[in-house]
Amino acid sequence: MSQNGTFTTWPVSRRRMLGHLCVGTGAVLSGLGMSSLAAQTTERGKVLLDKMGTLPKGLEQAVNFPLIEALLGRRARRFAMGNEIPDGVLAYKSKHAPMPLSDLEQMLVLAAVSGNNGWHYMHYRAKKYAPKLSNYSNAAGGRTFPSSAGFHTVEFFFTDDNGIYFLPTRDMAAVDARSAGGEYDLESWLKAHRSRIKKLDDKRLYLPAEEPYLEPHNTWCVNVPGSTLIIPIADVAQHMIAALAYLTQNGKCLIDDINGKPIPGIEKYKHMVDPNAPYPISFLEQYILTETVAESSTSCYAGMLMLQALGLGGWMFDGIDQFSLLGASGNP
Repeated sequence: MSQNGTFTTWPVSRRRMLGHLCVGTGAVLSGLGMSSLAAQTTERGKVLLDKMGTLPKGLEQAVNFPLIEALLGRRARRFAMGNEIPDGVLAYKSKHAPMPLSDLEQMLVLAAVSGNNGWHYMHYRAKKYAPKLSNYSNAAGGRTFPSSAGFHTVEFFFTDDNGIYFLPTRDMAAVDARSAGGEYDLESWLKAHRSRIKKLDDKRLYLPAEEPYLEPHNTWCVNVPGSTLIIPIADVAQHMIAALAYLTQNGKCLIDDINGKPIPGIEKYKHMVDPNAPYPISFLEQYILTETVAESSTSCYAGMLMLQALGLGGWMFDGIDQFSLLGASGNP
């Protein structure tokens, strides 16, 4: 995407990816001494690539960035252009002005974190509803990060130099990144996600760079000028409702272990659930907190892998006071 908001077409097809794979495989085969097979494989890759259009160099490198390199090279990179470490043995002030992400870079990271990537598989096997399709997912669209039983209750906010935004993808219809011909259509995929962004404010989210609003080790590097701060927020209430529905669908119910007594009237539903083998409420509450943390964490990790592929710095963390973030710090 250009700075004026228009898109440039990037034809990223299976053919191109296969071409790069063949060339890489040819190099490996050559190193193993299998020269004849290596030559054939490399030639096939070149034929595939020669018939494809060109991509912007940086995007092409990102598309073909090796997963193994993203994993082994993953690091928290906190020092941004225009930033300063004020003291200590690593004291240093950047000689450059802050450099925000380009529109394309930002959308690639946002879509990696929050993205809808088409229909999910609806796997099932429980005897209570087989051979019917699974009935517990909240939506039929899959996302770039996993979620227990397909609940997917995390939504996303982000802030940059130009404002505060909401990017709702939880209830987004299934959007496949591939066209009917099997090509990866990044233009349409990113455009679909960009269309869902809602601007909430014209200024960057304000958090004083001090305790208790930020953890002491983050006061110098969080939400600095030029940065994009992405904030996943789990809808714990919806996740609890989905978990209650899931338990009921599988013959389970709850007991009030906090007050040490059964749920009044639960025996009326013994044709649906087993009142003699209930889950404690406190256990379920901890369970869904664990599930939502896992969901929000893996979404951020998807963004980290995209940062690696794009050659950008960044990191995932929880060093912000949650109450301050939501405007409930007690300090106007």
